[in-house]
Amino acid sequence: MLSCWRLTPTLCLSTRHRSGFYCRTASVQSPVNGDQNNNGEEKKKKIAIVGSGWAGLGAAHHLCKQGFDVKVVDDGNGFGSPDDVCIQGFWYPYQNIFSFVDELGIEPFTDWMKSVLYSEGGLEVEFPIFQDLPQLPTPLGTLFYTQFNRVPLVDRLTSLALMAAVIDFDNTDVAWKNYDSITARELFKQFGCSERLYRDVIGPLLQVGLFAPAEQCSAAATLGILYYFILAHQKNFDLVWCRGTLNEKIFEPWMDLMRTRDCEFLDGRKVTDFVLNEETGCISEVVCGKEKYNADAVILAVGISTLQELVKNSASLCTQEEFLKVLNLSCIGVISVKLRFDKKVNIPNASNACSGFSDSFAWTFFDLNQIYDEHKDDPVTVLQADFYHANELLPLKDEQVIAKVMSCLSKCIKEFDTATVTDKQIRRFPKSLTHYFPGSYKYMMRGSTSFPNLFMAGDWITTRHGSWSQEKSFVTGLEAANRVVDYLEDGSFAKIIPVEEDEAHIETFRNLNRRFNEIREQVPLSNYFLQ
Repeated sequence: MLSCWRLTPTLCLSTRHRSGFYCRTASVQSPVNGDQNNNGEEKKKKIAIVGSGWAGLGAAHHLCKQGFDVKVVDDGNGFGSPDDVCIQGFWYPYQNIFSFVDELGIEPFTDWMKSVLYSEGGLEVEFPIFQDLPQLPTPLGTLFYTQFNRVPLVDRLTSLALMAAVIDFDNTDVAWKNYDSITARELFKQFGCSERLYRDVIGPLLQVGLFAPAEQCSAAATLGILYYFILAHQKNFDLVWCRGTLNEKIFEPWMDLMRTRDCEFLDGRKVTDFVLNEETGCISEVVCGKEKYNADAVILAVGISTLQELVKNSASLCTQEEFLKVLNLSCIGVISVKLRFDKKVNIPNASNACSGFSDSFAWTFFDLNQIYDEHKDDPVTVLQADFYHANELLPLKDEQVIAKVMSCLSKCIKEFDTATVTDKQIRRFPKSLTHYFPGSYKYMMRGSTSFPNLFMAGDWITTRHGSWSQEKSFVTGLEAANRVVDYLEDGSFAKIIPVEEDEAHIETFRNLNRRFNEIREQVPLSNYFLQ
């Protein structure tokens, strides 16, 4: 069994005041394994993890198993943050999450489910369960099996030219820098995408996937998610849903398990600064207002807006360029609306993505009677609608939000015209989701920092694994845990399942493309003109 930290929080006395919080510089290094307590027993190395979503809990889980003394501090938004903002699917390539859930011995997911895309004109696209169909070389399976109800074949074929960019974008640092400076809209225009396909299918899918209009999204991020979720393999777009809230079905039993290993969860404490050991350049203490806790290693697994607030208030972080650059990043607001109606409305599909109802926001709605266990037998319809890039909706009164939701729902399913809302739950999440705007890549952080014992994790942290969204959060959490193990030279590394290899023809084309680029770079003046 692991031991919790038996520390008494002390006042952080300082002669320096910054934004209402006090901090001081340590002159003595924190104890590490090898030191002994009063009973002659070896002290365990202390790990502080800030953030309790997939990244933070993933890191904590592995480090607990390695015998470290782990504390998890929520990021000020409650446990589960930053991953409990809205309903998110679990796609086929989330193999690290699926493997981990199997290890926990829980069954939180639905069966594989179909999904659809609505525009203001009606039902646009129906996505089947791709793994149940004969597998075709990418991207043929996606084009052939997806049912396009309104977009003509000639428009759909204009998407094939984009495969040249998909092949060129290999998730390397060079590829990100090459494509990050242009917008997704410019990318599709450059490769000859038809106006109708872009307007009715590709644009809406991007607004749901990257949470912002295509003209505000980085082309590099666009290629990354398109390949990972849709184009790498035919079955990648298949997805399941959590049969209840993420906290209820996964995070709470997960945290209960870690408590049995003496992992301690500090609720209601907000990290405000760090104490720096001047001799080693390491973080020696985590400051939570007037309390502080010793740490031999620290993992920050928080969202961008939370880190930005911390940087502004931290005397330690604001001295480092990599953290100051984070202030250039931006986040996207979300509003989540759960509704109960007075009758049962026939919703053909549980998962529905929608766009075209506004120039600025996209939204999804989910039939919770088909997804959540608690609503399976409800005699009336219960659904949840999540609106992304919803800054214009956040300040509205609840009644105005409900009116907007009902207007949008009625355009998709006419039966909602005669349905009445009997109960509602509205949650507002300003600055909650990562905005991959053009040029944002150079401000994103890596997993390691200029502080030798401070590491980063989260869905916005740069990694070469290739995953996205919740899977990326979990993977970067494991990567951060491995960096702690490596830094402290204690414990074993977490096993991280790599993304599935490229299909043979894609790998062949990528090798040829790399060779062509190598030859082109040797040509005189090849880099003279703006690329």
